[in-house]
Amino acid sequence: MALIPSQVLRVAILLSYFSILCNYKAIDMPAHQTYGGSWKFLTFIDLVIQAVFFGMCVLTDLSSLLTKGSESQEQERQLRKLIGLRDWMMAVLAFPVGVHTTVLPFIIIEMRTTHHQYPSRPCGLIAVFSFAVGYVLWMCWVHHVTGVWVYPLLEQISPLAKVAFFSCLTVLINIYYVLGEILNSYIWDCSKCVLDTGKAKAD
Repeated sequence: MALIPSQVLRVAILLSYFSILCNYKAIDMPAHQTYGGSWKFLTFIDLVIQAVFFGMCVLTDLSSLLTKGSESQEQERQLRKLIGLRDWMMAVLAFPVGVHTTVLPFIIIEMRTTHHQYPSRPCGLIAVFSFAVGYVLWMCWVHHVTGVWVYPLLEQISPLAKVAFFSCLTVLINIYYVLGEILNSYIWDCSKCVLDTGKAKAD
């Protein structure tokens, strides 16, 4: 049995993200007052994604607790949809986008304590690719409006180098998706092997 129930861990992680977001918004930075505000930065977007994801995890835990023992097929169907949305967020957003920051330990803990069903690889990669392209287009739009790139590095490099940078960003986030899928499978395949071994010894 785990020292701390996974449900309690999720609540603690969710509260920590709310605290971080509140402190982040309280920081008086000139860049936060310009067009796009904090939403220009991938770090802030990632914090919001993590908060929403762990909020979804807590909501799923509560729904599971409330429907436990219930014979209502409608409640079971709604719970399955909620779990499916939680797993999709984990696969497509929480892990691939979170890998670039210090939130990774929380994601690994979540992956280790709860099995998440990944979508088919083509569907998952299309979703991750869409997010990456969307963020690149958002950065370009902010530059179009303000004349300033979100990240100072982009001011110093040539247009061709920018294309290469954006391409690498898109490829990298897709690699992170595949790594998350492999890691999730490895963790739960190993757990299944341990359980099967334990049952065999008991028999």
